[in-house]
Amino acid sequence: MTDPLTDPLPTPTLKRRALAWSVHLFTATGAIWGLLSILAIQQGQYKLLLLWVILAMVADGFDGILARRFHTKVYATEVDGGLLDNIIDYLNYTIVGALLVIQARLVPQGLILPAVSLIALTSALQFSQTEAKTDPRTKEFYFKGFPSYWNLLALYLLVLGLNPWINLLVILVCVVLQFVPIKFIYPSRTTFYYRLNLGIVYAWAASALAGILMYPDVPGWLIFLNLVCVGLYMLMSLLSTLHKPRPAHN
Repeated sequence: MTDPLTDPLPTPTLKRRALAWSVHLFTATGAIWGLLSILAIQQGQYKLLLLWVILAMVADGFDGILARRFHTKVYATEVDGGLLDNIIDYLNYTIVGALLVIQARLVPQGLILPAVSLIALTSALQFSQTEAKTDPRTKEFYFKGFPSYWNLLALYLLVLGLNPWINLLVILVCVVLQFVPIKFIYPSRTTFYYRLNLGIVYAWAASALAGILMYPDVPGWLIFLNLVCVGLYMLMSLLSTLHKPRPAHN
């Protein structure tokens, strides 16, 4: 019997190449959402910022699925999709998050620059780790360590209105967690309870979108529901870390 995973892919055609290149273009739109996020931060339009952040995450969530579907590594080899994705993610997740910390003064005034410098520096190292998203020994896909969700973290700190010293402590803990070998669920690829993880992410996205429409008068129950989704994500990540998969056989 022929193994479909080893079958040669169809010969490149103009249509297949166009579809593959369209995926790279879709990924690159994240740069636009990042730019719009920066402008929204500068103008203090945080409700608009929430929208751009969600759109950036949608693009980030689906581009990998599309890349595998349309075989960008075969039909659009001129662009390194993984490198492009990391560049866009660093902009949207790290730089946008750091700028929000600065603009909203989320940490004590005299420690803003050291805090955001630490975020930028450690995230650059985290994004460039060779096994940041996968374990080649098990063929499992996940984020290793806190996956630099600085834009989301900064938004939560903004909405919750916590004491700046507590915010600083949270940021420092997440800086350390970037280099702790804890698995964080990669929703579109982690096979461990895949459908449950997707359900949690969809519930989080729905509550986040509702929050955008209601901001700044977001009801407490909606914030609680969104935080429950975050807690479930963390719980599934912990269970995934404790789960010991069998090594893959070639």
